Amino acid sequence: MSVAVVIVAAGRGRRLGAETPKQYIPLGPTCALRRVAETFLSISAVRWIVPVIHPDDRTLCLDALEGLRDARLLPAVDGAETRAKSVRCGLEHLVPHGPELVLIHDAARPFLPTTVISGVIDALQHGDGACAALPLVDALWTSRDGAALAPVPRDGVWRAQTPQGFSFDKILKAHRNHDGTAADDVAVAREAGLGVTFVQGTERNYKITTADDLARATQDAEVLDAKRGGADANSAKRR
Repeated sequence: MSVAVVIVAAGRGRRLGAETPKQYIPLGPTCALRRVAETFLSISAVRWIVPVIHPDDRTLCLDALEGLRDARLLPAVDGAETRAKSVRCGLEHLVPHGPELVLIHDAARPFLPTTVISGVIDALQHGDGACAALPLVDALWTSRDGAALAPVPRDGVWRAQTPQGFSFDKILKAHRNHDGTAADDVAVAREAGLGVTFVQGTERNYKITTADDLARATQDAEVLDAKRGGADANSAKRR
């Protein structure tokens, strides 16, 4: 099955309050967008990758992806005013390539394990849609003015992550018929009547949204890069 990837990187990250959009803020020697691109490039099943960016970020994107010569990484395309409309821009750009499956992933989730990607791709062999997600384990409450009111049942409640994967033709049709307001692609798919299966995600696959998230990501990048550097050094010694 031919697999394409849309990396959604057109957001402004206003909740973070930084001057630079969060997908381009350095996490060690690189940034979230590049980390995501490199992760998908490590998957042999992936044939095409298209980043969808804000029109003002073209130079930032070129700098972030400089040196990645893999032909599977297509030139970035401009997004639109909402996430859903930006995803459609990426999907339309992939139409000439004719992929059978597409994975849609937020650039602000830089520590995506390849096992999660494989899990979503495997699930798509048996259905139209699949989404990395985590079952909710915390207690839920409604409140008013900060005061607890009533518990909310959490059975069957999941926290959606990305990648969210689909049959390419079906999710493209769903986006073409959608008004562009959905928060994620599962919502677009379900509105179109497509079935979506949840695949086990991981806490490592968190999204950078707040300053605390960025601080955590900076620390995680340092640890990950140190481990990778040690592994590379050991591999070089064995050679």
